[in-house]
Amino acid sequence: MENNMLNQHPADVAEQLARLDIKSRNIAFYMLSNAEKVDVFSYFEPDIQQEIVKSLTDKDLADVLNNLDPDDRTELFENFPDELIKHSINLLNQEERSIALNLIGYKEDSIARLMTPHYIQVKEYYTVKQVLAHIKKYGKKAETLNYIFIVDGKNRLIDDLKIGEILLADDDTKVSDLMDHNFVSLKTTVPIEGAFEIFDKYDRSTIPVITENNVLVGIVTFDDILDRMKIRDTEDIQKFGGMEELDVSYTKTPIAELIKKRAGWLVILFVGEMFTASAMSYYDAEIEKAVVLALFVPLIISSGGNSGSQAASLIIRAMALGEIKLKDWWYVMKKELYSGLALGGILGLIGFIRITIWEKTGIYDYGEYWVSIALTVSLSLVVIVLWGTLSGSLVPFILRRIGFDPATASSPFVATLVDVSGLIIYFSIAATLLSGKLL
Repeated sequence: MENNMLNQHPADVAEQLARLDIKSRNIAFYMLSNAEKVDVFSYFEPDIQQEIVKSLTDKDLADVLNNLDPDDRTELFENFPDELIKHSINLLNQEERSIALNLIGYKEDSIARLMTPHYIQVKEYYTVKQVLAHIKKYGKKAETLNYIFIVDGKNRLIDDLKIGEILLADDDTKVSDLMDHNFVSLKTTVPIEGAFEIFDKYDRSTIPVITENNVLVGIVTFDDILDRMKIRDTEDIQKFGGMEELDVSYTKTPIAELIKKRAGWLVILFVGEMFTASAMSYYDAEIEKAVVLALFVPLIISSGGNSGSQAASLIIRAMALGEIKLKDWWYVMKKELYSGLALGGILGLIGFIRITIWEKTGIYDYGEYWVSIALTVSLSLVVIVLWGTLSGSLVPFILRRIGFDPATASSPFVATLVDVSGLIIYFSIAATLLSGKLL
């Protein structure tokens, strides 16, 4: 195994080790050099990292933790039990312990938890020659050399420069001559999800992190943001499927935990669907007089549920991308009103044509009032699809307004809501149009 891993990227080595059983993996990891241990360790999943940490001696663990990037180490500590965090922090040297305690002190969802204090900063009076000398001296430990950050005498960020600007300038050019004081930064208190939009908007690979007083305290790189976006999107997709998000990957989730994560929402949705049966029982008399109405129940409620799920998917994704905010709810309602009417009209027309063709060709005899039945189905589809569209688009706004994740407005949830209300709409329209005829 050791020979096979020579000259491989640490991510590939981690992937190979992850396939081994615990004992073989721990032995193979122990045989790596100290530098390789640090590089490979950061690519393991949290559960494997914990297993390896428990297998290492305090000396080996200290070597790994002291040389691990601060942002990776902070993420590692987030998944550790309290006792293991305490033990691990005590193994750090004074400098790294101070960094670790500082990062852990920030709120769990703040961008500061992802930052690293390893970057290149210079003063505006430096010449390009001095900057290059500074990079050679301190650059080895820096997270990235793509950007050089300029600070004043109080360590306040005043600008940043791309490394290309430094390399293309003359040696005697001063940093101040290259500055334009136009830079992007993040406050330490900014939520991680809020940082996604900033990275996307400004197309940056690295963004500096500053305090409320503009003091530069760290940087965040896009790879760390990308990892969090992957986690967020995975959680949203799982929620949208009508279940709680998984704590670890599907393949590593025990079946008992998998059942627990899925059962809660299934029970809630099942109870919700019971109201559908209750709604139908309320219209027993109508169904008994006009059994033909029951033929279109699946068609009616599925159309409403589908339109609601479509709308919810569009709005939740738009919210996640920052395209729409809470204040945009009325704009969305107007847009979905027109969309719902158009979509309902299309389905209603198809429904009317379908009943007409079946009646005229003798495929099914709807009786002498077949036109009224066709109108009932068509009008019901228009109203129910409109209602489904408006409900699916409005529910995410309501959830976000009261502090819940909009992704909770999952397809099953919206479909269940529209199923129950759709039946009431359908039979109410039938009672009006068929009164004195079939009813």
